[in-house]
Amino acid sequence: MGDNPEMVLKNRLHLSWVLGISPGSFTTVQQVHDHNVKIITEELKGSGAVNYDTAISETDAMVTGVPDVCLMVLQADCVPVLLFDPQKRVIGAAHTGWKGTIRLVTQKVVSEMQEKFGCLSQDIVVGIGPSIGPCCFEIGPEVIAQAKSIFREKRGFISKETPDGKGYFNLWEANKMQLTQMGIPVGNIEVAGVCTYCSHHLFFSARRQGRKTGRFGAGIMLKNL
Repeated sequence: MGDNPEMVLKNRLHLSWVLGISPGSFTTVQQVHDHNVKIITEELKGSGAVNYDTAISETDAMVTGVPDVCLMVLQADCVPVLLFDPQKRVIGAAHTGWKGTIRLVTQKVVSEMQEKFGCLSQDIVVGIGPSIGPCCFEIGPEVIAQAKSIFREKRGFISKETPDGKGYFNLWEANKMQLTQMGIPVGNIEVAGVCTYCSHHLFFSARRQGRKTGRFGAGIMLKNL
């Protein structure tokens, strides 16, 4: 939000040229930090590709089996999660910050892949991309209480708690746990382990640079066989 539309379009045209895909392949959503998942059909291909207003509204995750659709989520500290089932040829992408993590959006993506496309947990491979890490993501007692109520325990997710109730939230482990709970083998999950706050020279970080900073994209696409 707040970016120069002409610069956004220029960047996406350059990205499409580098990747060798059509700019109309990019499919994006208007992210709201919730757990809504949209199944992307051929008709929805290109939503938000060149204009934010045409992006799919109130959605933070997508799933598709349509080739040449690049599911792209945008973030500046939140966690990008990309999923692929090579057997059913189905992909998914999720944008998940602390709200999406607590609302189990990653788990819901897996459920949609299973229920709508017949994917098996053991076939799904997942990449958890760069985001703010457990080294830097300080949260207050309200968020800690919500996390504990969802994940039942704080071990592995909340660390460095202080007397005033603050602590650090490990979004990577929380999302990884959601995946393993859905039956995805640990060996099928790759965590980048790169903190955007620490690596603000490489990635946008809203916490470090302010909410009006840019966003970096994470995408996944099925190529035609």
